[in-house]
Amino acid sequence: MVFQGIGKFLILMGLILVAFGVLLILFERIPFLGKLPGDIVIKRKNFVFYFPLMTSLIISLVVSFILYLISRMR
Repeated sequence: MVFQGIGKFLILMGLILVAFGVLLILFERIPFLGKLPGDIVIKRKNFVFYFPLMTSLIISLVVSFILYLISRMR
């Protein structure tokens, strides 16, 4: 019985890792992602600092909403 729970957990974590990997591959193809107002970019002579603040907030909201919907189905 204990091994079934661990097995399901490992499968779920593997699917999450695969989904995250696909998102990283497709990240560059989404034109607006990373270039939203509120993203912080500081460019100097030999230095570039990039902090996607607004992009992070939007991704967090979307993931939270999806997890909320999943939890409501149970």
